[in-house]
Order: sequence, then structure tokens, then C-alpha cells
Amino acid sequence: MRAMVIDRFGGPEVFQEREVPRPAAGPGEVLVRVAATSVNPVDAKIRAAGAWAGITPPAVLGYDVSGTVEEAGPGVASLRIGEEVYFTPEIHGNQHGSFAEFIVAPASIVAPKPEGLDHIAAAAIPLAGGTAWEGIVRRLQVRPGETVLVLGGAGGVGSFAVQFAKAAGARVLATASEANRETLTALGADVVIDYRTQDVVEASLAATAGIGVHALMDTVGAQALYPALGAVRAFGRIATILGGNGDIASVVFKNQALHGIFLPRERARLEEMAPLFSRGVVRPLIDEVLPLREVARAHRRLDTGHGRGKIVLQV
Repeated sequence: MRAMVIDRFGGPEVFQEREVPRPAAGPGEVLVRVAATSVNPVDAKIRAAGAWAGITPPAVLGYDVSGTVEEAGPGVASLRIGEEVYFTPEIHGNQHGSFAEFIVAPASIVAPKPEGLDHIAAAAIPLAGGTAWEGIVRRLQVRPGETVLVLGGAGGVGSFAVQFAKAAGARVLATASEANRETLTALGADVVIDYRTQDVVEASLAATAGIGVHALMDTVGAQALYPALGAVRAFGRIATILGGNGDIASVVFKNQALHGIFLPRERARLEEMAPLFSRGVVRPLIDEVLPLREVARAHRRLDTGHGRGKIVLQV
């Protein structure tokens, strides 16, 4: 089968198109024919230096799948051959990701594809959408009438977080560059803060009569998270997918809850999200669709750190 393989860690140029053995489903596993996949920031980190994730070249990266069940191993009763599915493969120690024609995965992390979505749309959802769902719905438990601040609202995770928070009945503030203002407004953001020209805390306090937001969803990390903590009210909630550099004393003094998120793989989360996509309440923000062989081009975009939504690879 065809796959994009890395023989060493490095830049986007390390990807090579190869013929590799087709895997087979073992007990409790399914073999999925990949129709489409997508790229995520974690892909670039592993491609550059993935020993931290237990990856040893040669390896196939890729952590989003939309496709069709080709084979079901012994003990699999929840999925049938020919069923259209979507999921995000495990990262740690996974030598065979989704940048290939076929992939094997435990049936317990695979779910039926949302009805009404094609494979291109579905492939953009599992990792980024699941991470946003974990943050907005499960950890922050956003409720109607609350105000939520999303750092990095135009990115892969952020664009889902904005929509999930809006669907939960919240008022949504989101940071982005001015170029993404219209995009975020279309996704449901009530206030778009240009992080390049505006002070995020001042703008957030101005939008909340000086009280601060109920919840903060951080998808940026690094130097962005800790300065933004001043935008969160006492007893507020904070979730981050990357962490950051700074002092967390304010979290203690303001009795705030801080959640770190590294997405556990499971079928239940994919099933929980699916109705919102099927009904069109939430949609993936897709910036570009490329053939699988152009994964290096997609990774060059990732390396800029300024993407909009998701880049999908058609297999």
C-alpha cells in the first residue's frame, strides 16, 4: 500500500512516498481504508523530533482518519465491514499513523462518521474537534449565559472551540489576527480581539463590564496563556492544550480551576459530537485540501504557526 514515510526527524522534506506492507486487524481491532486525513500541529512536532512520543523512524505519521472499515478482527461487534467511520489514532508509540491508504486501530476508539458529512469534512474533526469538545464541554462545562474567551480562535482547535461554546449558549470572545475577523464572526464569535494591536485582558474586561470571563480556552500556549489569566474572573475556569511560560499565582489567589488537556482516545467523545455536525450546528473550518503526496506542503504551512482552520489530505 502507499504511505508517506519519514526515515528521520527533520523538516517537511523528510516525507517520502513509499510502498509499505498493508497491516491486518488483530483481536479487537479494525482495518480502515483511509479516504482522507488531516494535519495537526502535533504532527510537525513529532516530524521534527518525535522521540518524546515514542516514535522511531521509519514511521508513518498522521492522527486523523475518515474512511471505511475494510476488515474487523476477532471480537469486534460494534462496527461492520463497509461502515464509514472517523477517529483519531493514538500518538504515543504509534509507528503507523494515517498518512497511508490503510490503518489499523482499536475498535474502541473508532466511531461512525457523522451523517451528512463527506470524508473531507469528517477528516478535519477527530483530533482538533475532540480536543475542543474536551475543553469546552467536558472540562470547562460551559453553560448558557456565560462568557468564554478562546485564545487562537481561528486555528484548528480554536475554530471548533468557538462554535462549541456558542452552541452551549455562551457569549464568545476570541483572539485572532485582523485578517480572520470575518471568519470568526461567521463561526459565532461575538467579540473578536486582534491580539496584534489590542491588549487581550483590557479588551476582555471591557467586554464584560470589568468582571472578566467565566472561562478561558487556550489553544496558543507559550507566551499567550499567563498574561491572559487576568481576563478570567474569580472562581473562573481555565483549560489549556499547550501550557505556557509564566506565574500561576493568580490562579491560586482567584480560586480558579486550571485544566491541562492531552486528548484521551475514545469512541464516546466522537459519538457525542457527531449530532452537532450532522445538524450543521458546527462545521469544520477547512482552509485547503491537498492530495496525500503533498503532505510536505501542508507541513510547511504548519511550521508557520499561522494557519486558519484545518488542512485536509485526500487519500
